[in-house]
Order: sequence, then structure tokens, then C-alpha cells
Amino acid sequence: MAFKREIEQQLKSLTDEKYRKMQVTIIPTVVPESIIGVRTPELRKMAKELAKRSDVSDFLSDLPHRYFEENQLHAFILSEMKDFESCIRYVDAFLPYVDNWATCDQMSPKIFKKHKEELLSWIDTWISSKETYTVRFAIGMLMEHFLDEDFDSAYPKMVSKVRSEEYYVNMMIAWYFATALAKQYDSILPYIEKKKLSDWTHNKAIQKSVESYRITDEQKAYLKTLKVKTSKK
Repeated sequence: MAFKREIEQQLKSLTDEKYRKMQVTIIPTVVPESIIGVRTPELRKMAKELAKRSDVSDFLSDLPHRYFEENQLHAFILSEMKDFESCIRYVDAFLPYVDNWATCDQMSPKIFKKHKEELLSWIDTWISSKETYTVRFAIGMLMEHFLDEDFDSAYPKMVSKVRSEEYYVNMMIAWYFATALAKQYDSILPYIEKKKLSDWTHNKAIQKSVESYRITDEQKAYLKTLKVKTSKK
């Protein structure tokens, strides 16, 4: 409990009220009262120090956290962990408590780059979850680690099969395919041509691709012709 109070006190000493108000508007899934208003560089700096402590496991095991910034610290601490087995199990335990896009997207353990084969089995489990941010995280990991030299056609197929009513899942699917088009255009284009995604996600992926500087003007022009008409509600 003393460790927890220490963290809360330090976070509150770093409050930036203007920043807090901005965070409340851009992270709508988080209860406003749970946002203290600490800027990301301060949180990353704090997380690096906490990660060195022998009792950091006390904080990582104390779930759920009360404050948004505690979740951010948790994500940043995991991102610094150097042992894959410990890291992956802490990530798996934490994911059900992730309740916003920021914590989900900013959690990126560096150690995953060295253990991609082992990571895939976890991604396979996470992407089938019923938890919004667990699925979003799984797709994010496929986007981060498996669109370059480790790309395989099985991965976009896996993402294309995800069906959800959740905005933050569908946005990540669109983001994945837009990024995949930029990196693996010939392999990914059939998913758009054959309309393998839900209509909204399909159009959003095209929109994000057209906005990308990594897609050629010719490719953008063709992608625009592939948009589907959706009924207006």
C-alpha cells in the first residue's frame, strides 16, 4: 500500500490541468475523474525508474488500477521488461483491464522483437478475445511486428476475419490494412478488391490509405474506385 500511495502522490505532483482537460476529450472511454493529467514524457521517465525497483511486481499485480496514469505506467513498465516470459504473462494479465486506446496502443514491449515466433501464439489467443482492447492489441502487434520481413499472408487473413461492433476494434483493423497496403500492396490489395472487410472498415482503410504519403498517387486513385456505398442512417 505504501508503494501505491507513493506512486499516486508522485503522479499528482506532476498534474497539468490544461493537459488533463485535453485528455478527457480524446479518451472518452475513461472516467474523467480517473485522469490526473500527467504528460507522456513524464510518465515514461517515471516508468523507467519504477521498472528498476525490486518491488515493481507489487504494482503490476495490483489490478485494477484507480487512475488512467497508473495504467499508462503499467504499460510503459511492461514495455521496458527484458525477460520475455515474465513480460508476456504480465501483458496477458493486464490486457483485460485496459480500457482505452492510448494505453493499448502505447504498450509495446521491446522484448517482443526478439521473440516473434513465441509472440504469435499469444496473438492468436488475444485476437479471439471478447475484450475490445485485447483484440485491438493483438492486431496492433501484427501491424508492428509482422508487416515487414516477417510478413506472411496468414496474418492479414487472420485480421480480415475479425468482426466486431466496437469502434476501437474496427479502427485498428482499418489502420492495419492501410499500413499493410503501404508495406505489402500486392499481397493486401485483394482484400480490398474482394471486399473481405465490413463495409465501414473497408472504406475507412481506403480513407487512411489515401491520406498516407506511402501510397502512390496511382494507387490512391485506384483505391478510391473500390469504395463501397453504405446506407445513411
